[in-house]
Amino acid sequence: MMPVHLKQFLDRKVKEYNQPAFIKGDPVSIPHLFTKKQDIEIAGFFAAVFAWGNRATIIGKSKELMRRMDNAPYAFIKDHSAKDLKKLRGFKHRTFNSTDLLCLVQFLKLHYTNNHSLETAFSKWMQPGDETIENALAGFHNYVFSNEDFFAERTRKHIATPVKKSACKRLNMFLRWMVRQDDKGVDFGIWKTILPSQLICPLDVHVARVARRLKILHRTQNDWQAAVELTGYLRTMDAGDPVKYDYALFGLGVMEKF
Repeated sequence: MMPVHLKQFLDRKVKEYNQPAFIKGDPVSIPHLFTKKQDIEIAGFFAAVFAWGNRATIIGKSKELMRRMDNAPYAFIKDHSAKDLKKLRGFKHRTFNSTDLLCLVQFLKLHYTNNHSLETAFSKWMQPGDETIENALAGFHNYVFSNEDFFAERTRKHIATPVKKSACKRLNMFLRWMVRQDDKGVDFGIWKTILPSQLICPLDVHVARVARRLKILHRTQNDWQAAVELTGYLRTMDAGDPVKYDYALFGLGVMEKF
């Protein structure tokens, strides 16, 4: 397949999957339950953190957490009492448990006490001239675990960082939701200080498999370097919005078993 034909093929698949019909069966459906910016951020963040395994289970556990937060996540984060936190006891999704949940809830409360948006938790670590969000992701990880009052060492594994060579698939997906903007209605585009061109493609096993089959990813490990390599190729097709091709690669891998 010649590169021009490959681009045409992937552009067609982006149009096919980047549609409102994609929302219902995907974890992005969780932030779409809300209209307030901070509710969207918090719901999206937890849905992304939970996003490994069966998508129906991810959506179900995310909805359970929203119910435990009275379906008002921002109000819950900002104003919860010790009694309110009892509603979170016993929550579990795979290896993520209530200890991890309470750690992240306390982090978010502290952040929103001093910031209007979760965007600054990522963007303030960016440096002039950054071509990617690598510094944003590394800085975010350190920021989450910087307060010893609610620090939970076990929770580190749930917040990936490129410093540890992780592909950071879940956080890259969350940032795609928050940063990308078009007229299709799937991604929100509510953050403006990080550019779509700086995003890194979420590299899950399906995306990686399809990318290798199309010979646009050669690295054999699904790590940060592989995510950067793949995104570098996608930039040759659209320098301003490379991660739109996540729709094509994911759709080919999950829906079409390509």
